[in-house]
Amino acid sequence: MARAKITIVGAGNVGATTAHWCAAAELGDIVLVDIPQTEGMPAGKALDLMEASPIMGFDSNITGTTSYAETQNSDVVVITAGIPRKPGMSRDDLLATNAKIVGMVTEEVKTSSPNAIIIVVSNPLDAMVQRALQVSGFPSNRVLGQAGVLDTARYRTFLAMELGVSVEDISALLMGGHGDTMVPMPSCTSVGGIPITRLLNEERLEEIVQRTRDGGAEIVGLLKTGSAFYAPAAATAQMVEAIVRDKKRLIPCAAYCDSEYEVGGYYVGVPVIIGAQGVEKIVELELTDQEQSDFQNSVEHVKTLVEKMGTLVAG
Repeated sequence: MARAKITIVGAGNVGATTAHWCAAAELGDIVLVDIPQTEGMPAGKALDLMEASPIMGFDSNITGTTSYAETQNSDVVVITAGIPRKPGMSRDDLLATNAKIVGMVTEEVKTSSPNAIIIVVSNPLDAMVQRALQVSGFPSNRVLGQAGVLDTARYRTFLAMELGVSVEDISALLMGGHGDTMVPMPSCTSVGGIPITRLLNEERLEEIVQRTRDGGAEIVGLLKTGSAFYAPAAATAQMVEAIVRDKKRLIPCAAYCDSEYEVGGYYVGVPVIIGAQGVEKIVELELTDQEQSDFQNSVEHVKTLVEKMGTLVAG
């Protein structure tokens, strides 16, 4: 059986670390593509990672290039290209620059890998996935965004730290846009099957929810010169695995919702089943009044962002 071909666009911290996680899990052969100031950079990172394979015991061919020719007929394309956040910046501040970058990358992907599934990681996430859909013209199930896996991982981490339990025992869900309006769902959060509301009071849970919303900014503030990359890359690799191994994982990600949740044709974080076809099903939950209100607020923010992006791209 032929190995899956995985292209990762952007060989910076997120892209290179995604390649690392994917190679270590033997998800397929990997092409790292970038147009950096130093032309040999993607090839250098790919070779360095390849030389780790005898030590770590994985069989994946990893190549680095500045040309999309070597990415031909990829099964999955991960787009991490774009400028990262700096201290004081919101994800939304990246809108104009990254919309242009993601648009150019998607044009290349459309030509070189017309049957690929695209996973977008670039921020502001929900708007960037919408941009990739617009430019590619792919069916919406084959264009999705990594956000919910990362946000849920942060939420689970903070809950585990608070309760002194294993992260493996925490099951959680977040919905909405990837940003300050994300909607952690206490009604869908449990520890070893015990509802979180029976273990934490409402006030402390809300503090943890807020830390989750600020999770990316907290790391940007600590690093000073960049943004998070280990956890975003691991989250992306989990999505790649669900596709190339047809795992049918039920995980939250940015998916195109039209009639679903009455979103009306935008990307927003919802629980989905991910398999070989990309987004194979959007799982619709009955939300509480508060969850519905918070989710609608998040959707409105995404709509505003997409409309602003449309103006910037047209200009």
